[in-house]
Amino acid sequence: MKFLTFICLFFSQLLFAQNDSLKNFKIALGVEAGIYAGSIYSLNQLWYKDFPRSSFHWHNDNSNWLQMDKLGHSFSSYQLGLLSMDIFRSYGISEKKSIWYGGTYGTVFLTTIEILDGFSKEWGASWGDLLANTFGTSLLVFQEIIWKEQRLQLKYSFLKSKYSDKNPELLGSSLSQQLIKDYNGQTIWLSANINSFIKESKLPYWLNVAFGYGVDGMIYSNSNINEKRQFYISLDVDLRRVDTGNKFLNKTLKFLSFIKIPSPTILIDDLIKFKFSPFYYGQ
Repeated sequence: MKFLTFICLFFSQLLFAQNDSLKNFKIALGVEAGIYAGSIYSLNQLWYKDFPRSSFHWHNDNSNWLQMDKLGHSFSSYQLGLLSMDIFRSYGISEKKSIWYGGTYGTVFLTTIEILDGFSKEWGASWGDLLANTFGTSLLVFQEIIWKEQRLQLKYSFLKSKYSDKNPELLGSSLSQQLIKDYNGQTIWLSANINSFIKESKLPYWLNVAFGYGVDGMIYSNSNINEKRQFYISLDVDLRRVDTGNKFLNKTLKFLSFIKIPSPTILIDDLIKFKFSPFYYGQ
């Protein structure tokens, strides 16, 4: 559902971008409200309605998945806000409104999902998820306020793991499910643009250095015998800074900028063991 929301936001940016500010602000706000309402309704129909309801309650899942799921929340909140902010800008909306109305979209959307979790007997609202959502949005918004650019981006990479077949109900039985549910195959990255921090650098302006986090051995949400944390240092490409000279291609690259580009990578696990990969993308 989050990916479907990404797609809807992207195509609304391509199809409806204009340049009349007040009218366009109302249109942009309406488009986002429509996508939000449609996504939440669909999510409720496809997911929550088959499970019993309850009074609102909290569930502490902060120890699960070695906190990999929390980074996933931060990533989703950041990227939904970034794409939404791009849409407001494409309508010619002021920077201030684009940042606050667009940039906070991720937290608004994911907080609604958290409320639905809270009223579901199967789950429960998680304060850890709420904090993670807020962190992703804050990273986005404060960079725009302080630097007027995204020097630091949250990114994602995935490669099917060997563990998904051992517990397909929890880790996903299809690739589309595993992209979201199998944390063993995911890596969440903090990608920093080098030239933004070192102005005199002679390096390409699109070159980034990225720091990643992942987990391994997670067949269940916790108490796995061989579970471990993994940390990464790698090079990356900021697709938002690549100018192809084609408007459609530039917008497409912006949309795809959430993907960490495969690059030479150093892996460090929690036993301080080092491993080098010349072309790392996932586990």
